[in-house]
Amino acid sequence: MIRTLTPSDLRKDISKQKIDWKQLKKKEPSRPLIGQERALKALEFGIGNKRGGFNIYVSGYPGSGKSKAVNHFLEEKAKLEETPGDWCYVNNFQDSFYPKKLKLPNGGGQTFKLEVQQLILEIQKMLINAFESKEYHDRKEQIIEEFRQKEKEFLKQIHRKARENNFTVTRTPIEILVIPTDREGTPLSDEEFNKLNQKERDQILAKQSELKDELFHLLQKNREIERESNKSLFKLDESISSYAIDTLLEELQEKYIGFEDVLLHLSEIKNDIISNLHDFLKASLQQEGPSYKQDVRFQKYEVNVITDNTNLSGAPIVLELNPTLNNLFGKLEHESYMGTLITNFTLIRGGALHRANGGYLIIPLKDLLFSYFSWESLKRALKNNEIIIEDAREQLGIISAKSLKPEPIPLEVQVILIGSPRWYYLLYELDEDFKELFKVKAEFDTAMDYSLSNIQDFAGVTYKMQRENDLYPINNKAMGRLIEHASRMADDRKKISIKFREIRDILHEADHYARTGEKKVIDVKHIEQAIEARYFRSNLIQEKINELIKRGHLMIDLTEYRVGQINGISILDLGDISFGKPNKITVSIASGKVGLIDIEREAKLSGPIHTKGTLILQGYLLEKYGQDKPVSLYASLVFEQSYSEIDGDSASCAELFALLSSLADLPINQGIAVTGSINQKGELQPVGAINQKIEGFFEVCAQRGLSGKQGVIIPRPNLDNLMLKKEVVAAVEKGLFSIWAVDTVDDGLEIITGFPAGKRLKGGSFSTNSVHCRVDERIRQLNANIAAVSASNAKEEHLSY
Repeated sequence: MIRTLTPSDLRKDISKQKIDWKQLKKKEPSRPLIGQERALKALEFGIGNKRGGFNIYVSGYPGSGKSKAVNHFLEEKAKLEETPGDWCYVNNFQDSFYPKKLKLPNGGGQTFKLEVQQLILEIQKMLINAFESKEYHDRKEQIIEEFRQKEKEFLKQIHRKARENNFTVTRTPIEILVIPTDREGTPLSDEEFNKLNQKERDQILAKQSELKDELFHLLQKNREIERESNKSLFKLDESISSYAIDTLLEELQEKYIGFEDVLLHLSEIKNDIISNLHDFLKASLQQEGPSYKQDVRFQKYEVNVITDNTNLSGAPIVLELNPTLNNLFGKLEHESYMGTLITNFTLIRGGALHRANGGYLIIPLKDLLFSYFSWESLKRALKNNEIIIEDAREQLGIISAKSLKPEPIPLEVQVILIGSPRWYYLLYELDEDFKELFKVKAEFDTAMDYSLSNIQDFAGVTYKMQRENDLYPINNKAMGRLIEHASRMADDRKKISIKFREIRDILHEADHYARTGEKKVIDVKHIEQAIEARYFRSNLIQEKINELIKRGHLMIDLTEYRVGQINGISILDLGDISFGKPNKITVSIASGKVGLIDIEREAKLSGPIHTKGTLILQGYLLEKYGQDKPVSLYASLVFEQSYSEIDGDSASCAELFALLSSLADLPINQGIAVTGSINQKGELQPVGAINQKIEGFFEVCAQRGLSGKQGVIIPRPNLDNLMLKKEVVAAVEKGLFSIWAVDTVDDGLEIITGFPAGKRLKGGSFSTNSVHCRVDERIRQLNANIAAVSASNAKEEHLSY
């Protein structure tokens, strides 16, 4: 069935809808996002399920409102949840290589840090005062005096023992000298000692050795007394310092009852100060008064707050736009010391996972995958429910500077990845962990149904954008034109695009033109100007191609009638713009058995889909004409002046028309272009970018001059996709350009040749003087030619014998 389209078929007019624009301007949109019910239901279910792998993948194309919807639901959900506590790292006094974590209540991290700082200051002050007090010195002097008296008594015994045996004792830093004396107590000189007989000398030496041993035991006992004295002094210091510290710790310990890790850390601070009391006091005194930050010796008592949720109400929402390993998991910073990089627990820095712990983390998937180690580390953290801070150089096996191994922090977070559908399907197929960790998919559409309620919702959102961005008011006609453009963006008259990023850009540009023209309102001409200007900025290549066609460099016939030649329409997609471009398709026929030759395929310029479309043509020929005979021919098909790869099957209908024209020896009107794919039964199937294809051919015709005999044949299923420019609609209304919608190949043949396609009659033939009849006769003639040649060759071969 052939349908010649009227202007009402080519464009949807919003003015036919009865809409109270004034009321919509006052009304706030009732829903956070329109046209995304499927995605919103997925978010309603998924957000808040932080365990069991119910993380969320938000799938959609740019401008579909993904981030806006996610933020809306997160804000509503997060504010009702409990605010997570703070996490800190403190020194591990047993092994500083493994810093310890502490969990504190919400806002307690900074408070505890200041409390510990104040504690150390007060301990410094109190210990200095305690050890400078008269009571301490009196008790210390008493212990020392007791030791001196015992030591003095021991020394008396040593000297008395020596005198009784005619010896004197002299103590040097390295040994004890026991020197023999005469009866008057005067030490014997070497000369006097040598004058003694051998027996006397031996007796003296034996007595000297015996006395040395005895004196050594006495000195050992004296050293035990000295050690006991030192222990007494240490116990005195410990008792005083312990009492002073306990007095200061009592309030903190009472405050943090129930926080075992905190109490243990406070106890370890006390023990470390007591164990290193001399250094602690020395450092305190060297600073000329108590101070916390002037000496690195006090650094080990600091508290490093990794997450501070003091000003947070509800669960945290963190958006990490640069998800590198360090930005996600934190890092260990280093300081240069005498040419060497060193670190300590105060240089541990938290990452996005620490800030989002207990809440939600939003990450753009593409950036995550392109960051080294980030994806695998994130999966490991989600599987193990813990955050491990590690140096990326260690994963590469590179020897780095001095490092630490901080204790892992428990992780409770819901990760929300935002990415395209393509990334989702690739990960789902190739990454076995992905489907276990991201069980919720929220898929965003790019269009919604063209209905009155949706039009009202679209307008409401647009008015809201206008107010939020402080743009000029949008009048009714401008809003209607914007909705019409949104329908064209969707490539479907029954849909409206909800790519509000692009809609917002058009509004901003229209606002600029309104302000430039000193208007106080955005009118329809400003919307038109913005749409046309955006197109104009990108269509330089299209204009160059059209110029080449106009000058005859690209040979496109628009007024002649040619056999085996037709104008197809291809689409060129440059990213920011796509446009239709006419292509001359020609077919040559000869006798042979090769069949259909696609020159593009032979030259390796044909994509797989185009090749499939060409093979379908062969199926059509066999189905239509090969029921009672073989279809033996040689047909070559080519896109003229095409030097790049061709793909897609939207030209298959045009190719078939050219092929049948050549077989039937019927000329085709070159002013009519054809787009559409076919199946083996001869039915036309819809194609993409139908508006751009029609407009592309129209512009080429318009620059040559519209004759009224030009137009485009499209598949009937593409009727719903038509949202053509007004100049095309106007040309159709004036009869200068035509657009036909057809269902089958037969319908199109009648338009482009002016002959009836023909029907199959009983016996297998076709109705007289029809296209199919002429094609069928030509195939029979080609078969006969082949049979005659084969018979002649056989006869010559027989005669040669």
